[in-house]
Amino acid sequence: METHPFPLRLHVQLGERSYPIIIGSEVLEGASEHLRALQPSQVVLITHPQLAEWYGEPLRQRMEQTGIPTYLLTIPPGERTKRWEVAGRLLRQMAQLTLDRRCIVAALGGGVIGDLGGFVAACYLRGVRYVQIPTTLLAQVDSSVGGKTGVNLPEGKNLVGAFHQPVLVLIDIDTLKTLPRRHFRAGLAEVLKYGIIADETLWRLVNAEAHNLRQGDSAHLAEIIYRCCEIKANIVSEDETEQGVRATLNFGHTVAHALEAVAGYGRLLHGEAVSIGMVCAALVGELTGVTPVGTAEEIARALRALGLPVALPRGVEFDDLLAVMARDKKARDGQVRFVLIERIGQARLPIAVNEKEVRHALGMHREKFLWGAM
Repeated sequence: METHPFPLRLHVQLGERSYPIIIGSEVLEGASEHLRALQPSQVVLITHPQLAEWYGEPLRQRMEQTGIPTYLLTIPPGERTKRWEVAGRLLRQMAQLTLDRRCIVAALGGGVIGDLGGFVAACYLRGVRYVQIPTTLLAQVDSSVGGKTGVNLPEGKNLVGAFHQPVLVLIDIDTLKTLPRRHFRAGLAEVLKYGIIADETLWRLVNAEAHNLRQGDSAHLAEIIYRCCEIKANIVSEDETEQGVRATLNFGHTVAHALEAVAGYGRLLHGEAVSIGMVCAALVGELTGVTPVGTAEEIARALRALGLPVALPRGVEFDDLLAVMARDKKARDGQVRFVLIERIGQARLPIAVNEKEVRHALGMHREKFLWGAM
């Protein structure tokens, strides 16, 4: 892969809504300068208590030293937090702080905090600026870029939300040192996804580095994060609101979102669900003749090498999964739609797949990869 000067920089090109992504070590040390350059009237940092202690309070103090009033709002970690009630509580707290239209919301955390922080920024005063400061691998390579915000409902994941682009993304790879190993590995599912849908060279690099990545100590980590962000930035610049090519980023997510809803938010990490979902999507592709036979096995081997699950969890019924899939945002006229791959490195836009084919794929998944423990 091409090397770049450190820190790494790229842009999401969206005209007046364009914004930079800065990737590197010790990026958080300069976060106050980046925020101050945006000339906010106030800053509100949304994070969870542990991250507030490690990163939030030091950043708040540095912002206060620049003369900008800065507030910390904390919420519990985990997918169960990403719900309407929590968003409402944050919005009320923001109103009580009398934040004005020139304020900035900074989401400091993983994908849940990023989605939730972006959503309240989109809603407050009909939309205020926000900055993504992702601290998990999954958020750094995926959810912090592109402006998708939202909350979950009991009926499904991300059914309420808005496209609201950040004004800046600050990715400090040093935060990954405090990330639990399970969460780091979950992020590797999204990393591998980018190789599967868009870049065979990235796929080969991730496979070659599987042992080191599984341990969280690959010398190529910053470059891998950069390449994932670059792929997503290019796709978002072409298709901001998912009317076309951006939908390919959802490879594996049709089954993943259904698994998260049926199993109960938080029992599977999002990346773990995506790992399982990508294997199932490859099986759907094989059954429909889009994907070469054997691709699902190849993807499963790569995921296992990264320490990720590939088996469907025990106790999850096909009927329950199909019911949630029918409510998925990608579904049309009650038909489930899947992003499929024509080969490693080349995705196809979502196509409708009938229930019989999905059931067959789920059955093959259970037979080939056995049921897994939660």
